[in-house]
Amino acid sequence: MSQLAGKLGIVFGVANKRSIAWAIAQAWHKAGARLAFTYQGERLKDNVEELAGTFGADTLILPCDVTKDEDIASVFKLVGEKFGKLHLLLHSVAFAPKDALEGRFVNTSREAFRVSHDISAYSLVALARAAEPLMTEGGSIVAMSYYGAEKVVPHYNVMGVAKAALEASTRYLAYDLGPKKIRVNCISAGPVNTLAARGISGFSEMLKHYEAHAPLKRNVVPEELGATGTFLASDGAAAITGQVLYVDCGYQIMGM
Repeated sequence: MSQLAGKLGIVFGVANKRSIAWAIAQAWHKAGARLAFTYQGERLKDNVEELAGTFGADTLILPCDVTKDEDIASVFKLVGEKFGKLHLLLHSVAFAPKDALEGRFVNTSREAFRVSHDISAYSLVALARAAEPLMTEGGSIVAMSYYGAEKVVPHYNVMGVAKAALEASTRYLAYDLGPKKIRVNCISAGPVNTLAARGISGFSEMLKHYEAHAPLKRNVVPEELGATGTFLASDGAAAITGQVLYVDCGYQIMGM
């Protein structure tokens, strides 16, 4: 039997075929889950519809700006009407203004700090709160993080601070939702050539650095993140919650 047979899930954060969210969605689908998708803005609508449509013409695809509570409420109302319940949620949503990812962190504006934390960290809290009433049989919430939450990565700047907030939020959510058998975990992925990553100054050098210094002497590939996402969504991870799993070819263990 497929690992996720009969599971119902929703995916936030697919931008295009290179998205980590898409890699995990594909893996969840292959494992037997039925999924709904959201997109942020008309610019991404066609991409998400084209990709999600490969899972079936009746795949639920909804607009959602995670900074708007009314959008979030609408999404989960419609998911509840179509699915009746929910088991899985993928949070792969992050944003910081481009100028905040250049120069010095000390120059981060108040607005850039607010926006990056609202979209990249608070949204997980808002989505988990909205999903909770539908996760009547327990569930798994998976969020995407990065090593810049733990250590300084030049140019990652305010996004690293927002990811640290995301990881802390994961732990507090895991505590709150645990009695309802809802697990909340983060995957801290090594650098992957996504649309979001290419906005980070020096990203190509980062890929080379990881390949040279990680114990496995290579970079992670999207399919491996999909496999980890499937594990965290499955009964095999039933006792794992509030954790950050590093999927980075071992880079995180290195001191030099």
